[in-house]
Amino acid sequence: MTTQTRNHRKWLIAAAAVLLAACGGGDDTCDPADAEACKDGLVCEAVEGGDPGCFAPVVIRGEVFDLADEAAVEGAHVVALDVNGAALSEVAISDETGAYELSLPSTRSADGVPIGIELTLRADADAYQTFPAGLRQALPLDTSVAAQEEDTWVVASALSDIGLIALPSDAGSAQIFGTVELPAAETGVLVVATGAGGQGYAAIANRSGGYRIFNVPAGDYDVVAYARGVNYDPAQASVEAAGSSETDLVLSDEATGTVSGTVQIVNAPGGATTSVILAIESTFNESLARGQTVPGLRVPEPGVVPDVTGEYVFEGVPAGRYVVLAAFENDALVRDPDLSIGGTSILHIEVTPGATTTVDGFKVTEALEVFGPGAASAEAVTGAPTFSWADDSSEDQYVIEVFDAFGEVVWEQTIDGVSGRDPLLDYAGPALEAGMYYQYRVTSMKDSVPISRTEDLVGVFFVP
Repeated sequence: MTTQTRNHRKWLIAAAAVLLAACGGGDDTCDPADAEACKDGLVCEAVEGGDPGCFAPVVIRGEVFDLADEAAVEGAHVVALDVNGAALSEVAISDETGAYELSLPSTRSADGVPIGIELTLRADADAYQTFPAGLRQALPLDTSVAAQEEDTWVVASALSDIGLIALPSDAGSAQIFGTVELPAAETGVLVVATGAGGQGYAAIANRSGGYRIFNVPAGDYDVVAYARGVNYDPAQASVEAAGSSETDLVLSDEATGTVSGTVQIVNAPGGATTSVILAIESTFNESLARGQTVPGLRVPEPGVVPDVTGEYVFEGVPAGRYVVLAAFENDALVRDPDLSIGGTSILHIEVTPGATTTVDGFKVTEALEVFGPGAASAEAVTGAPTFSWADDSSEDQYVIEVFDAFGEVVWEQTIDGVSGRDPLLDYAGPALEAGMYYQYRVTSMKDSVPISRTEDLVGVFFVP
């Protein structure tokens, strides 16, 4: 199915939808924990300001496809995540046409209409890069667009279709799966399998605690679950090529740790506040400066406007090794790239049970503004793109790097600084691949010393 046909179908759904009273009406109360509490295909849902009732289910419908040729991806696992990155749903598996239908528990108004929330989707599949991962960010899907179609409330839009990037042919082919014991608090659980070489592979546990890690190379792995406020006993798994290993994980009695530190914002008239996150070290990509994070482990809390101006504290940090990242969002700030001064190196820390870890000071500075492509979000380009960014008045050179979705440098260029205008540079590297995502990063230099850089999440573009 082409993108045009796919979008046309969704337009018809949206255009024909009317807000009708939900089937079942919620006249009788029910127990949401009882899977058979409602009949005739209805589901038991919470009601805002009232008792639970039986209503028509809410589902997200979409298709998973290969970004390079739009071929259907069968067997992809799709899950809905809340603002913290915790699972809101069970897993839906795409069929031979790439289609999936994801049931989504939804609080209702008194008349049964689903109350809209914002969520994101995650997709994992054999031989494909996880979405979101690498350069790609998931845009929020608003369930207030749900429309009643027969006896179901349907959320379907361009954001529920998920394009995936195929992994290199030498990527791992094994899987590690199982169940994690869920903590009492409703928090998300990240599961990471780390091999002998220190590379980690990750999955998010679904609403029932099930997880599956795809594309794992053959070998032996330490498997650890991470959730805010709890620790888990580690487990071990061994897999052969194209094989699988079932590994369950249980909570431990060990106390979690605390991480504290200080961010120093320097030479940054355009940005005064930031945020801090912790990435699992074994999943960290040095080129892209990205890694998997424990759901909800952010200062300030996820969904809160960045407010860190100096000191920060993480509570409830699971034991493990982390990378500390500040200004990892569009806040006009970036980690200070001048490694010749203190407080600019990427910080790696180890958190032990019940202990407080104090992090060295971390410097961020004003970022170079990107004009295009990818000034605000990933942008489609045709042909060779022209990179445009704001001039740094102190520079004498610029270094421009272009990365693909896997963090590989595909082109690098150094140009002289400019005066009285903003720089422009035409891409002149190898042919860009259809369906691939890229990011260009610009670093301004003075006397061969880096002084500023474009932000972590901007400058992303793709070739349709």
